[in-house]
Amino acid sequence: MKKLPFLLTVLLASVLLAQSKTILTSFYPIYIMTINITDGVPGVKVVNLTKPQTGCLHDYQLTPQDMKTISTASMFIVNGGGMESFLNKTIKQYPKLRIIEASKGVPLIKDSHGHTNPHLWVSVSGAINEVRNISNELAAADPANSDSYKKNGEAYIKKLEDLKAKFNDAVNSFSNKKIITFHEAFPYFAKEFNLDIVDIIEREPGSEPSAGELASTVRIVRKNGIKALFAEPQYPAKSAETIAKETGATVYILDPAVSGDMDKDAYVRAMEKNLTVLIKALK
Repeated sequence: MKKLPFLLTVLLASVLLAQSKTILTSFYPIYIMTINITDGVPGVKVVNLTKPQTGCLHDYQLTPQDMKTISTASMFIVNGGGMESFLNKTIKQYPKLRIIEASKGVPLIKDSHGHTNPHLWVSVSGAINEVRNISNELAAADPANSDSYKKNGEAYIKKLEDLKAKFNDAVNSFSNKKIITFHEAFPYFAKEFNLDIVDIIEREPGSEPSAGELASTVRIVRKNGIKALFAEPQYPAKSAETIAKETGATVYILDPAVSGDMDKDAYVRAMEKNLTVLIKALK
């Protein structure tokens, strides 16, 4: 095979570079959705902005490297609903950067103070809505690969629908659906599967409850006969363990899927593990 002339090689490399697209995602669950939707699409590279250990981005601060990463992106996919509030000022510096908001058009839950809860993906139906939004927006932004984005999106949605069916089959058999969770990550999840969150141990992760708040939770646990407390793998379970010692309840781990392996099936595996935990704790 003859070697291509140097100038032609450079030209082809330039064309390929121009055709390549770096899709940036804001954090772990959005990254997992996006690598499913873009699987096998030529010239597309998916990069996650924040490290998977970051959790829910409550106190995340951008680094100089993050700024450099944002500047190289063709598109930026975010969860929305206030999850990425740390980006509000930064994004204004990149007016040409196309932003895709995964939760756009999906009704979001508000707390008693009127604050929007952004943890939509923790509900399987919420994740399905976000996957559909992302695949449709990518198809519109990149018409040449439109069919691939939509086909991949529907294939992943099929997996998520099967997952949701497993949850419904199991949860419908629970006689006690009252639960206490670690923080505000699970309202969408609870609503979808008819679970009743009677109290939350830490309203904000990392801000330990006061002695009075712990005492209040202990009273709620005893009054409702709650046997299971749900902590999260991303945060210390000290407060939950304190309540468990006072009440005889057991601490279980329920994962909001904000960290984990960086592969396509990671979200499904995390949720299947959650289902196993729920069955053990509540059935």
